[in-house]
Amino acid sequence: MMTLRNVLSLTALGAVVVLPLPVTAADSSATPTQPLKPFAEVAMSRAQKIVDALALADGTLAAQVRSAVAEHYEKLHALHEARDKEIAGMRSDAALDAAAKTAATDRIRRETEIGVRDLHYAFFAELSVMLLPEQVEKVKDGLTYGVLPLTYRVYCEMLPSLTAEQKSQILAWLTEAREHAVDGGSSEEKHGWFGKYKGRINNYLAKAGYDMKKAEHELQEKHKAARNAPAP
Repeated sequence: MMTLRNVLSLTALGAVVVLPLPVTAADSSATPTQPLKPFAEVAMSRAQKIVDALALADGTLAAQVRSAVAEHYEKLHALHEARDKEIAGMRSDAALDAAAKTAATDRIRRETEIGVRDLHYAFFAELSVMLLPEQVEKVKDGLTYGVLPLTYRVYCEMLPSLTAEQKSQILAWLTEAREHAVDGGSSEEKHGWFGKYKGRINNYLAKAGYDMKKAEHELQEKHKAARNAPAP
């Protein structure tokens, strides 16, 4: 059985553990008669989309970046899957009481966080050798579904009177959220980080006197009117 400690050791050595991908609406092309793609293939497909967005002219460099991103996906997936399996196995152990299970869950999560942190720094250090800083930023956006630029754009559109200082603070918090979200093991985890920081941003703006519910409603009405406007 592949345990979390095994995966952490393999990750530290640079090995890639290929594990099956759970069925999701976004990634599964399976049918009742068609097996799910191995995660290595899914990881390479995701990596290709990120590299395509970079529009690198150097084909060799593009291939190197694609391999690095795909390998990162695989290692991250292995860490999270090993974590989840170990927690599930521990929780089903009738010999452990509730306190012991809580303590063990906390330990497993801490060990995973250490492995994910090490993987994070190693991966982006590798990318920084191959790519320009602005290109690394695009990779981070690709790993997080482009939530940062989209969310920032919505805030600026929703609140056109934002000051330069407020815009800077919003961008700083969204960037911090993305730095956590890139390590999420699922879309829910990634979006969860942005949700947490958007709550912080909304509280900050509300304290500055903005009526966030009103601003959101007005933006929705503006978009609705634009959709319903007759074509020229």
